Amino acid sequence: MTALEFTHHIGKVSKSLRPFALRLTKDVEDANDLLQDTLLKAFTNRDKYTDGTNLKAWLYTIMKNTFITNYQRMVRKNTFIDTTDNLHYINTMDSSTDNGAYSTFAQEDISRAVNSLDETYRTPFMMHFRGFKYHEIAAKLDIPIGTVKNRIHIARKELKDKLKVYAYYAA
Repeated sequence: MTALEFTHHIGKVSKSLRPFALRLTKDVEDANDLLQDTLLKAFTNRDKYTDGTNLKAWLYTIMKNTFITNYQRMVRKNTFIDTTDNLHYINTMDSSTDNGAYSTFAQEDISRAVNSLDETYRTPFMMHFRGFKYHEIAAKLDIPIGTVKNRIHIARKELKDKLKVYAYYAA
């Protein structure tokens, strides 16, 4: 199979991979990244694919394994290993307490930032935040879907600027 034929076959099958990626990641941007990683791995390893095998199953396997690898990498990165002699358990939450005041301040700042957005950006952003799809927002507000995406993007950008003090804590 030539590279062009392989790319054509992958293009037809890749539409069915997006819902699977969304189910795994539960986030649109992460799902798009996972899909892109999967297609890149499939294309770079196309010599390992044999004609007659189920291409769709092969791609699903690559996606599942990529997701698991990325998840394990993230968990490993966020795990602390205590190397002290007295062997305290850093990762246990048994003896920790949360300061509710900080989250209250953060919530108030977020609400203030969202409310300070111009109405044309706040309405589509809040609808998207509440779970509406782009096409549903476009129909409800009677505006093109591209305008909806643009307004949500601008709202996110403004909120990111207004709430950059919290960027350290989110990472």
